[in-house]
Parts: sequence; structure tokens; C-alpha cells
Amino acid sequence: MDDKKLFRVIITAIVVKDKKYLVLQRAGWEKRWPLRWTVPGGKISTEDYTQRPKDAGEWWYNVLESTLRREVKEEAGIKIKNIRYVTSLADAPEDNYPTIVISCLSDWSGGKIKFDHSMVDFKWVNLKEAKKIDLIEGIYDELVMAEQVRQGKTIGEIKISKSRPKKHNKRNKIS
Repeated sequence: MDDKKLFRVIITAIVVKDKKYLVLQRAGWEKRWPLRWTVPGGKISTEDYTQRPKDAGEWWYNVLESTLRREVKEEAGIKIKNIRYVTSLADAPEDNYPTIVISCLSDWSGGKIKFDHSMVDFKWVNLKEAKKIDLIEGIYDELVMAEQVRQGKTIGEIKISKSRPKKHNKRNKIS
């Protein structure tokens, strides 16, 4: 199989609690986006479903949701519920595998923030506060889209805001 046709799938959670969104600061030693702010998430692997019983004949249901719950628990130490789709993003870097990022909105359902080795800080922020944080590109736009989902607005093809700072030109990929 040609490696150029392989790709990674990443799923991220925009977690809301008391009308504020959880953002995490990546550790300084991380290869990509050290000390920048992001939302929890990570890569989907076959172990995310092959390690549990099949629940749809020969297949597995809710693979994305169970992966997202696992990733949020690992990175932030909390539980989530009410997962819903926000948007997707594709990346095709020449030096790495192409990536599909699926961004979801979820509600905090319990637990205190306790992050793993990849994160060093956290904040619960509203959109105005988020605009002042050094978020990885695309994250602020996704918070705006999540706010629209929370307000019951239909999300379709998204127009990217022109008002966000453009310090870097790469999107969030969880290493």
C-alpha cells in the first residue's frame, strides 16, 4: 500500500461547562505547538474498537465517541456527555501523513481537571477570553462554531473569521 494514501483520523472535544469552554496548554517539550493552547483530543486507532466486543454484527458502533471519551479522560481527567458534531478539517503536509480532524462539542459530565504529561495548564473560557489566548490556529473558529451549535443554529460550510490573529499557519494536530 502506498503510504501517501494512508491518513490519520483525530477527534477533538470542545467541552462546555457553565457556558465556558475548556482549553489546555500543551507542554513546552511537545514537538508541535509547544506551550500553545488547544482542546483535548487525539488519534483514533484500531485498538479503540478492536479491544471491545462488536456491537453491530461484524462491526462496532460509536467508535468516535468512545475514542473521544478516552482521549478527554486521558488528557484532562474529566468525563463528557452529549457529544455532537461541529466540523471537520483536512490537512495534507508533505512531511507527514494527511490528517482528518473531527471536532465535536460535548458537555462536561464530571471530574476535576487532571492532565497528563502532554498538557501543563487549563482554563475555562468564554469566546471573548479565548480570543486573548495563544490558541493553535483554527481552535478559535471551532469555538465559535461550537457556540453556534449550542445556540441551535445549523452548521454547514463554515466561513473562517478574519478577525483572529495569524501568528502561525498550522492547525492543531495532537502528537
